[in-house]
Amino acid sequence: MAYDKRISPASTISDNVDGLYVKDGRLINGRPDFMGKSGIETAALYRKQMKKQYKIDCIADGIERAKMRMDGDKDIYEF
Repeated sequence: MAYDKRISPASTISDNVDGLYVKDGRLINGRPDFMGKSGIETAALYRKQMKKQYKIDCIADGIERAKMRMDGDKDIYEF
């Protein structure tokens, strides 16, 4: 069985679990990153996407309300 480069030959295969391994007594995350980005970059990307989606939803809601007013619908505020 071939060992990963990050695992020293003295360690056993039980030290490597789902991409996590022990090096000098510390648990190291050797799992592949999401699109090669760090966790903070990934969180920032998700936050940016959420803010953009919120803006899109607000604009769509405004357009829908404007159409209801143009049609003379009295149930604008039922949502």
